[in-house]
Amino acid sequence: MAGLRLGPLLRYVDGSSATVWVETSRPCVAEVRCAGGGRGEAPTFQIAGHHYALVSVTGLAPGTVSAYEVLLDGTPVWPLPDSPHPPSEIRTPAEDDTVRVAFGSCRWAAPPAGEPDPVGPDALDTLAARLVAEPGTERPDVLLLLGDQVYADETSDATRRWLTARRDLADPPGDQVADYEEYTHLYYESWLDPEIRWLLSTVPSCMIFDDHDVVDDWNTSEAWLADMRATPWWRERILSGLMSYWVYQHLGNLSPAELATDPVHAAVRATPDGTDALRAHAAEADRDPASVRWSYRRDFGRVRVLMLDSRAARVLDEGNRSMLNPGEARWLREQALDARGSYDHLLIGTSLPWLLPHLVHDAETWSAALCRGERGERWARFGEKLRQGADLEHWAAFPDSFEALTRLIAETGSGADAPATVLVLSGDVHHAYIAEPSWPESESGGPGSPDARVLQLTCSPVHNSIPLSIKLGFRFGWSGTGQVLGRWFGRHGRGARPSIDWRRTGGPWFGNHLMTLTLHGRSARLRLDRARARRGGKARLETASESVLTP
Repeated sequence: MAGLRLGPLLRYVDGSSATVWVETSRPCVAEVRCAGGGRGEAPTFQIAGHHYALVSVTGLAPGTVSAYEVLLDGTPVWPLPDSPHPPSEIRTPAEDDTVRVAFGSCRWAAPPAGEPDPVGPDALDTLAARLVAEPGTERPDVLLLLGDQVYADETSDATRRWLTARRDLADPPGDQVADYEEYTHLYYESWLDPEIRWLLSTVPSCMIFDDHDVVDDWNTSEAWLADMRATPWWRERILSGLMSYWVYQHLGNLSPAELATDPVHAAVRATPDGTDALRAHAAEADRDPASVRWSYRRDFGRVRVLMLDSRAARVLDEGNRSMLNPGEARWLREQALDARGSYDHLLIGTSLPWLLPHLVHDAETWSAALCRGERGERWARFGEKLRQGADLEHWAAFPDSFEALTRLIAETGSGADAPATVLVLSGDVHHAYIAEPSWPESESGGPGSPDARVLQLTCSPVHNSIPLSIKLGFRFGWSGTGQVLGRWFGRHGRGARPSIDWRRTGGPWFGNHLMTLTLHGRSARLRLDRARARRGGKARLETASESVLTP
């Protein structure tokens, strides 16, 4: 009899349909039945000895809440017997509903129950506990998970013990994951956590990768990639990382209509074993990143979300560096501009912040200028060493891309059809902050700023360490002294100053956090919650900041 190995994960939801992802123990037909009458079923497909299904559920009504169950070959397997959690539900939106978007990044798997947590309580675990304990509390309509859902290069003690029983850790890549099977273990460790499992079964989620989903500083530069490709373990790592990302994260980002026309989904289901088809897709994505689009769009009523691939879509040629390849840049522009007037809020999800502390931004543009050879060959070697050693590979390290994104945001946010807000949602940097840009006056003498409220909203980590060096470094990076030092870097690198200025309007906040946007009509509110341990009791989410972005 087939069993449920992982999931269910509720991924896509609209007014009449949803998708539910599962991993099973053997080939079977997965079925989802809703109390309100919606249902769907799908046969599993096989990848590297594992069995998966993404079930499209239809027949749902807008504005309803339906508890659901999962059956495998007709046998109920979810909810789990004697579960302490409420039934998993599919909540379909009604027209003009308020939309609540919770987001964050960088989540180490929580340790097993009863073991101490060295980095403090997990914000997602704590959110799940709140929703269970307070059934009437407002729940997110979607979770945007902005990268580092798993850590292929920083494994837990439990995973290292599991790896030791499987192979000799003296061989590269040591205690990092090496292949697809080891990636599956990371997802089990992270998503079988009972609170996380229930949360992901009842709150829809959108995901995008960042570097640790593959390896720290993934695609920093052309030199970095050449070094990695020279190692004996890299090819299996990158192919396994992309394959597992497609299965566990990317597939669920697609709508039922997109699934119906997706050639990779069709290919893996057309054969008893889809491993070769998916491996070929991953190999092509590695060989020619422009051939694959990991970015995607989701619309929630009049809220548009554009999730950007700011890792695999890069152009790394030193003379033509870009955060997004030309096709990806065109796609972003089309999605932002072509339907203006049909949405009130544009959320651009990119794992890496657009606006950084000023000193960090200037250091990244400086290193980029040195690597281009602005100061000669010796400085270029120093710049590359600095870029890799200090993780200087955000939008600021791709100056042309930074300016292109800045122009697109201004264009999108200007004019009669402009949305109320253009919000850039990011993580990666292990602290939370709000930054607001300002545009200079236009050459014609009129105001240069867009009509929309534009903000950088950064929330990281969900559950990870916050070294003292990060706290001190980022505080100094926002300081006046840090800005003066940054301007020196800019002069030395002979680079142009950014076309905009910005100021920090909230933070920095340190700890394990989630940000939540509440969007209704053209109004927007933001709340930052921090997971805090309570003496003698369970952790809880405490509000660290609340603000009205637009009235």
